[in-house]
Amino acid sequence: MRRAVVYFRDLKAGELLEDENGYTFWYYPDYLKGEDAVAVSITLPLSETKYNSNVLFPFFDGLIPEGWLLDISVKNWKLNPNDRMALLLACCRDCIGAVSVEEIKEEDL
Repeated sequence: MRRAVVYFRDLKAGELLEDENGYTFWYYPDYLKGEDAVAVSITLPLSETKYNSNVLFPFFDGLIPEGWLLDISVKNWKLNPNDRMALLLACCRDCIGAVSVEEIKEEDL
């Protein structure tokens, strides 16, 4: 199981979880209550409901680099190019744009 905090403009917006059932994303209750709450994606509108998917949500998959930058990432971090969550966690901590993703390590739980 792998987990990540999803930030929107440096605010902890929610959490992304990968387990044997696929992927789950949810917004943190405190984020939803905030005046500045904005959905991280139009495909993941603000809601108290958890979103589930068998594959990595297209929005998050779209944050992963492509082309030569993906090749460099795979080579330097020795990642499997088909392991989309590993790529997301390795490459998307400091993304261009408002959303970033930071891994939650087991020892941090």
